[in-house]
Amino acid sequence: MTETASRRERAAGTEAALKQAAREVFAARGYLNTKITDITAAAGRATGSFYNHFAGKEELLEALLRDMLAAADQQVLDLSGHDEDFSKRSAIRWHVAMYWQFYQDHLPEMVAVKQAAMLDPDLGRRLQAIMTDDDAHMIIHLAHLPNPPADPAAAITAMNALLEGFAYTWLVVNPANGQTIDPEVAIDLLTDLLHHGFAG
Repeated sequence: MTETASRRERAAGTEAALKQAAREVFAARGYLNTKITDITAAAGRATGSFYNHFAGKEELLEALLRDMLAAADQQVLDLSGHDEDFSKRSAIRWHVAMYWQFYQDHLPEMVAVKQAAMLDPDLGRRLQAIMTDDDAHMIIHLAHLPNPPADPAAAITAMNALLEGFAYTWLVVNPANGQTIDPEVAIDLLTDLLHHGFAG
């Protein structure tokens, strides 16, 4: 292995360690209470090494969001059952179930995205743009409807707001008060609302 390749490998290892540490610290302390020194300490790296990879905590969060969405897109390609036809309840339910699982799997990051957007509107817009880019393919799903919406981008935004708001309420807020919901009940409720709304 050449010295250049070895340096690249070490740098990639440090970046991966910082990202994993951030996930763990966000889960333990929350995004707002996390300092860069908390992340580097959890990663076992020098504080200065952080800035070789990220300009700040905000840029790290953006990188985490991109990684999460890319992994989710790959999972959609790898799993069977994906159907683009949103006139079918089963197609909508599959996507809702995938979203619910995604939110559960990335709970600290999803809460961090929400907290960061509230704290810094500019960062919130950048994070929203990352998610909007990822949603572009969803417009194809609406083309199968008997009466496709006049503004499919707005319809996808409404769908995302429903899913995100419901997931945040039932996976973050209500559990703190001892309230839970069965995942299948949640997925079926969201599916029915979306199917009735989209397909009439």
